[in-house]
Amino acid sequence: VRLVSEHFSQAPQKLAFYGWYGSAALFHFRVPPDTVLLRWLLQVSRGGGPACTNVEITVYFRYGAPPVINPLGTSFPANTSVQSPFFVKMQQSDASLNISHPAPGDWFVAAHLPPSSQKIEVKGFVPTCAYVFQPDMLVVRAVEVFTLEPDVPLPQTLLSHPSYLKIFIPEYTRELRLELQGCATNGSLGCPVRLTVGSATLPRNFQKVLTCISPTWACRLLLPSPPWDRWLQVTAKSLAGPHVSVAFRAVAGLTACRPWSLSFPHLLQSSPNQSCNASAGPLPQSPGCHGLGRSSRVGGGPFCLTSYPVIREDVDVVSVRFWPADRVSVLVRSAIPSVMRLYLNTGMDSGGSLTVSLQANKTAVANSTLVAVCVNAASPFLSFNTSLNCTTAFFQGYPLSLSAAARKADLIIPYPETDNWYLSLQLVCPEGPEECEQASVLVETTLSLVPCLNDCGPYGQCLLLRRHSYLYAGCSCKAGWRGWSCTDNSTAQTVAQQRVATVLLTLSNLMFLAPIAISVHRLLLVEASVYAYTMFFSTFYHACDQPGEAVLCILGYDTLQYCDFLGSGVSIWVTILCMARLKAAQKHVLFLLGTLIFAMSLQLDRRGAWNMMGPCLFAFVVMVTMWVYRCGHRRHCYPTSWQRWVFYLLPGILMAAVAIAIYTSMMTSDNYYYTHSIWHMLLAGSAAFLLPPRDEHTKPWACSQKLTCHYQICKNHREDLYTVT
Repeated sequence: VRLVSEHFSQAPQKLAFYGWYGSAALFHFRVPPDTVLLRWLLQVSRGGGPACTNVEITVYFRYGAPPVINPLGTSFPANTSVQSPFFVKMQQSDASLNISHPAPGDWFVAAHLPPSSQKIEVKGFVPTCAYVFQPDMLVVRAVEVFTLEPDVPLPQTLLSHPSYLKIFIPEYTRELRLELQGCATNGSLGCPVRLTVGSATLPRNFQKVLTCISPTWACRLLLPSPPWDRWLQVTAKSLAGPHVSVAFRAVAGLTACRPWSLSFPHLLQSSPNQSCNASAGPLPQSPGCHGLGRSSRVGGGPFCLTSYPVIREDVDVVSVRFWPADRVSVLVRSAIPSVMRLYLNTGMDSGGSLTVSLQANKTAVANSTLVAVCVNAASPFLSFNTSLNCTTAFFQGYPLSLSAAARKADLIIPYPETDNWYLSLQLVCPEGPEECEQASVLVETTLSLVPCLNDCGPYGQCLLLRRHSYLYAGCSCKAGWRGWSCTDNSTAQTVAQQRVATVLLTLSNLMFLAPIAISVHRLLLVEASVYAYTMFFSTFYHACDQPGEAVLCILGYDTLQYCDFLGSGVSIWVTILCMARLKAAQKHVLFLLGTLIFAMSLQLDRRGAWNMMGPCLFAFVVMVTMWVYRCGHRRHCYPTSWQRWVFYLLPGILMAAVAIAIYTSMMTSDNYYYTHSIWHMLLAGSAAFLLPPRDEHTKPWACSQKLTCHYQICKNHREDLYTVT
């Protein structure tokens, strides 16, 4: 057997503590056809700082779509079908995972750190550790693969290596039959062969294994509804010793399904009154409905399904609508299933949620009848007469039902696999098939692919995420709401709590009225303008930042946030420089220069701690330098009054220190609305205490010359703008 190996890798990603789906690092790979072995190499590296500790990393794997994960244990919306994900947990050491005979196509790997704490950390102020994750994909691919043709025996001889076969399953195949004939072991009767049919998928694996041992038993495997329009892998492995020869003939048989297709021309020729009306009773003979009875045949063979053409409308990114060509209704009968195909095989449709909503006619469903529904990928479920479990050869479908008691059914499938999906419907009479002979039901269908269910509701935001060229969507929740679609209210804030939070975060900014009034009284008009700017934008930013009902946005959210951060930084800047008691020209130049620096740094990184602390530390150095200079120049401590230190400077410094401590180490998601409100009040209160007093004895300006054009040349004769009293 000739095998070749290939290696695929992607750029590493930095892992984050899990808070919502966007916290997970997603990787997208494509497994080539005829792959017999897939090996994942999982590599983790971390920084060397003191904050780096051993943490548990969770890695998820899924075929066909991103994995649906729930590390926080939250609830999903009603009618949502979720499979348990396949995952491995690893520490700092590298790990690997082997998958034999993987399915070709899209494979996804997602990784994250443990759930995040609720503490709000200031970026750049608290030491952090970088955990970097990189998965590599190694595949072993068979070059020599034998093609198994229908009803044509293929001789095979097994020694120590397995034999790789494949057969193409055309569309409308109802059943696949695999059989081993003429088995012989070293010339004698015997069939120690193990057949593995199909490809491995995660999180659930539906491979079929057939072990042939007895020479008298027929070695045969029947697979109903195999996946349509693709190659099916078959691996034959000898169970005898390494030097024992096993010879056999592999035979494959396909049972074709004859569809009755309601083509577009037939639908266009049928008038609304002629099209399959459930109230008509007996089977109509219009072109669009002729031959749907139990005895209808084409070329001597019965129909096995009624195929309804479906129109696909691409609305937006990860947003698609489907509907039957004749409005929104599908005629369901008991003779054969009605099937609709949903084209979700573009490779860009697996990042949303598939929603299926069905509603039966109010008077059409009798008490003894039932509309059985199955939603399957790769091939439709057609065996309603024998079972209602919606299981095909390699897929466990999603069952639904409509009855007189429940005329409506809904299904939500997050991140559906990349494939053709099929909606199968058939009328079933559990008490007696005779009651369904002439019965029919019109079922209205609402089929769509949406990025987020209900747009994440009033307490969430639907965000479009990207990994290279692949797009997928996720919900970011607010106000304590959690879950896949922000529908889990186990930790949610009540409406009263939301209103209290809004009131606290907005009205706490009224504390800035104190430094504004003091600045105006002491003729510090520039400082008063800055405090007024900060109070205004901080108030309306926090009014806009609230989730749920208590929201008011006078400008764009990003604009309000930028202005709030800018005002906070500049307020601290002007307060410290005002305490330095610079000359008027120097002070105003530094005011303007600092504002420009703040504007630039916030544009680069709005949440970086040093973008705000750096200019403030520079202003503090300027203030200390000026105070030391005055101490040496005047030969006594500056400021000179102990009352100034005890009643103004020390309380202001204490309030500023407490504000910084709260801002950097005490804020969490739960206490944010009152700790941040305290930060507002302490920041405004410290500014009110730290502003220098007004000089009441010396006039600040003296005019030395009067020009003929009525202008005056004025000089500032004082060394200091203010005098400490």
